[in-house]
Amino acid sequence: MERYIYTAMSGALYTLGAQRIQANNLANSGTGGFRADFARAETHRVEGPGFATRFLSMQQVAGSNFAGGRLEATGRKLDVALQGPGFLAVEAAGGEAYTRAGHLELDAAGMLTVNGRPVLGEDGPLQLPEFRDITIGEDGTITLLPAEGNDQLEAGRIKLVNPPLADLRKGDDGLFHLLDGAAEELPLDEQVRLASGYLEGSNVSAVDAMIDTLALSRNFEMQVRMMKTADELSAAGSRLVRGA
Repeated sequence: MERYIYTAMSGALYTLGAQRIQANNLANSGTGGFRADFARAETHRVEGPGFATRFLSMQQVAGSNFAGGRLEATGRKLDVALQGPGFLAVEAAGGEAYTRAGHLELDAAGMLTVNGRPVLGEDGPLQLPEFRDITIGEDGTITLLPAEGNDQLEAGRIKLVNPPLADLRKGDDGLFHLLDGAAEELPLDEQVRLASGYLEGSNVSAVDAMIDTLALSRNFEMQVRMMKTADELSAAGSRLVRGA
């Protein structure tokens, strides 16, 4: 009976965590460059005296689905989308981090940012002078037509990287970070390419996320019923013992 309760309880705990992940995926189905998360779990034996018959499903750090999202044309020159694998490097609280979001903006100081994070170039954050026109090449090179004069100038190059996906984890800030033990920073990758005037959408399917959420809700209800049944069976057994 105890094993029955452990099985139902650990299943319910895992299902609750999976529901939170699916809810976050669904909420970000319209977020540019978002990568869907998926729940992961491992079986762990409950330590203590007695036979090794008690196991719990322990939730692990969520993994990410790195499939590409659909590219949508915007015509905006500061919108960029990655063509194929790769990431843009940005400055985060803990150092360098990586994102697929490409809605670039300029702050009051001329810093190039994405979602409020400074975009990194080959030599640090990119700060642009005043300009009349801007072009971002496939390799991330930024070419400007300055506010005065007609001579174009190169204002830097966006740092594009292509790390092994197994070395990445998604942080609470929604950015990807290198796992502990990996290199502190990644080198610029010449093979990564950008498409200017496009944005990459989320790779979350809202329909699939809703179906998964409903399925998880049914699983949770079943697991709660299992725990109630185990309690009823335990109570019935106690009554039989007392009657004997």
